Amino acid sequence: MKFIISHSDSGSSARAGRLITDHGEIQTPVFMPVGTVGSVKGISQNELEKEIDAEIILGNSYHLYLRPGTGILEKAGGLHKFMAWDRPILTDSGGYQVFSLAANRKLTEEGYAFRSHIDGSKHLFTPESVVDIQRAIGSDIIMALDECTPYPCEYDYANKSMGLTHRWLERGVKHFNAGSPKYSHSQSFFPIVQGSIYTSLRRQSAEFISSMQQEGNAIGGLSVGEPEEVMYEMCETVTAILPKDKPRYLMGVGTPVNILENIALGIDMFDCVMPTRNGRNGMLFTAEGIINIRNEKWKDDFSPIDNFTDAGKQYSKAYLRHLIYAKEMLGARIASLHNLEFYKWLMTEARKKIKDNSFAGWKNQMLPKLKTRL
Repeated sequence: MKFIISHSDSGSSARAGRLITDHGEIQTPVFMPVGTVGSVKGISQNELEKEIDAEIILGNSYHLYLRPGTGILEKAGGLHKFMAWDRPILTDSGGYQVFSLAANRKLTEEGYAFRSHIDGSKHLFTPESVVDIQRAIGSDIIMALDECTPYPCEYDYANKSMGLTHRWLERGVKHFNAGSPKYSHSQSFFPIVQGSIYTSLRRQSAEFISSMQQEGNAIGGLSVGEPEEVMYEMCETVTAILPKDKPRYLMGVGTPVNILENIALGIDMFDCVMPTRNGRNGMLFTAEGIINIRNEKWKDDFSPIDNFTDAGKQYSKAYLRHLIYAKEMLGARIASLHNLEFYKWLMTEARKKIKDNSFAGWKNQMLPKLKTRL
């Protein structure tokens, strides 16, 4: 994998570049649609490629490990062939999903012991096994196993958890370096910075993660309920330490506002279920603000949803509201397509502004609009 920074914004820490993998080139900053179980919910691969032009998507090791299982994926020749997707794939290690199981998991030095949410069967994720799972999936970018601390979180627990994440990382890096890809493309390994909302811990974790000298780095444990200002403070602390010549991935973030603010702090990669999940529930992101299409005011509004996306220009607000209320699956699909297209538009515009050296001013103009409830 290669990462080339082509432009930087003088008014912020934003940068534009290219992330080059064996499955294709990714323009950064980039938003990755979430395809948890090998599909971006309700969206076909053809639509992802032709309409949204997603250059990379995200899959989840926990879900893919349980169903369809790594045995099936290996027989298929990896997830790319299984789902008919020839562009890059990043996979989360599954740590966050196990973390969210709460009562059905047990955390030890060895790893996560948990029961499947599907059938209650017992499983164990270790730093080594999640590397093997992601090797079998065929991910272009493999994430390390970590513990995502909750919010709020006491300092002592956050410190202890960070130490465990670092010890797991050492094991994961060793196992990754000792192995090789199962398929015909190279794979990269990203460590994850933790430390909850404590600046001293975030600094310590960022320094440790940087010392691993991997091809990219991630920031985890944010967007879990903490105030947005705290998220930005932690990211600013971490990006000041992480290597500038390697991609930085902020996991699970977020709203268009969150994304623009974090691009300004030097983040290159984002993912979130929000465009599709919120879309299915009738929330639309637009360049003028947020639309709750369920509101009565849109009942006889025959204007386009938005003028910046294909789905937005094609369908009226009134028609989409009708579909959502009728529980017609097309409504959920149109809303999801629009939101994903809008996120793509937003990232494309951000890159243009960085290249024009006008990102900071443009961001400040966009933020009030993006926060507006229409």
